[in-house]
Amino acid sequence: MQAFAPFLAVLAAYLLGSLAFAVIVSKVMGLSDPRTFGSKNPGATNVLRSGSKPAAIVTLLLDALKGLVPVLLVKHFGEPYGLREGTMAMVGLAAFLGHLYPVFFRLQGGKGVATFIGVVFGIHWVLGIATGLTWLIIAFFFRYSSLASLLSAAFAPVYYLLGDRIQWYAERPVAVALFAMALLLTWRHRENIQRLVAGKESRLGAKKAS
Repeated sequence: MQAFAPFLAVLAAYLLGSLAFAVIVSKVMGLSDPRTFGSKNPGATNVLRSGSKPAAIVTLLLDALKGLVPVLLVKHFGEPYGLREGTMAMVGLAAFLGHLYPVFFRLQGGKGVATFIGVVFGIHWVLGIATGLTWLIIAFFFRYSSLASLLSAAFAPVYYLLGDRIQWYAERPVAVALFAMALLLTWRHRENIQRLVAGKESRLGAKKAS
């Protein structure tokens, strides 16, 4: 059974990641399906466009927990089952991929920012704070959520490598998983990047013209 434990852990993480909480929370709270309005992205930002801040906050927290919980479970309870850093990295990546390509929702998922942050906090809380602060600083000064997401994702693997032998011992599988998630997140934001380059990306707090 122990030989199958890594596979089962990765599969469970992917299935958990496949729970599109933006859609689930919206349905439970009687809101429109976020895939039918705004950016059509099933994420907390688009849920916010429905006018319900509580629904957006709940979605954000649940999406983050999808990445956090599987990583913490493997990190703190996986060793007796032969689950080590390599499995922890794969579990985090699997949860992230589940959010991007959810099997329960025809592989039409979100952009993965909250789930990515959850994975990063699971790897180490200091890494999570550094990544989260990067998002907040970029968002505060430039007012672009997408730019903040892209840069915080890009810096996360850099922070991980810089923290080697200071806060943690950097493991290659974890670093590779962080780089892979940063690349995937960038790919999912390709339309945002085009709008940023063209100067058409919406700023945080800006009201759209009716």
